Amino acid sequence: MKHEFTLEFWEDDGWFVGKLKEVPGVFSQGETLQELEENIADAYQLISQDDQIGKHPSAHTKGILLDVA
Repeated sequence: MKHEFTLEFWEDDGWFVGKLKEVPGVFSQGETLQELEENIADAYQLISQDDQIGKHPSAHTKGILLDVA
């Protein structure tokens, strides 16, 4: 089954670095955008497998207030 995710990416020191916006903790990098897409798919598969066997606790969120200069 296919599911569409949002890949947020940027260039850093010649590398494409990115994360899946909908899945906290899924980050990767690649020398090309294509390599980043392949690596992020691998990272997603790995974290999905770990979650299925209970190795990672569920993430929580909380709003916080910060002083902004």
